[in-house]
Amino acid sequence: MSAPVILPVPVFSLLSNAAFALRREVFVWEQKVPEEEEHDAYDITATHFVAIDAGEVVGTLRLISLPEHTKIGRVAVRQAFRGRGIAQAMIVAAMDHARATGQDRFYLTAQSDKLGFYQRLGFVAFGPEFQDGGMPHRAMRDYDKDSAALID
Repeated sequence: MSAPVILPVPVFSLLSNAAFALRREVFVWEQKVPEEEEHDAYDITATHFVAIDAGEVVGTLRLISLPEHTKIGRVAVRQAFRGRGIAQAMIVAAMDHARATGQDRFYLTAQSDKLGFYQRLGFVAFGPEFQDGGMPHRAMRDYDKDSAALID
């Protein structure tokens, strides 16, 4: 089994459209996120990444450049391809891509049951737990770790 190819793709390209379809599969159909919450205005300006395995888009995420940090979001891997390190490889590749342009502060909101995954990538949780798409989430960042505190 070879490693998937991970690359940034232009918004609304064929590969980006396949990524949007994968997001719908994972978030709307599988996780029951309301469809109207799945897409937002950031989809137009974000940098989208895909993971391609055997000619098919099996993973996706997006980066949003904000003044205070770069936000990683909409991380999704097709169910049959989970447990193969695809999400981790995509996040590392996306962060490396952003670092090459001078961005070195990363933020995300993680589903609460996925905190350990992101902690292994160097993120720390902070602030209160909150609901997003009907699921509990925590804000996480990879900078200012000493001041990160959970609020319950």
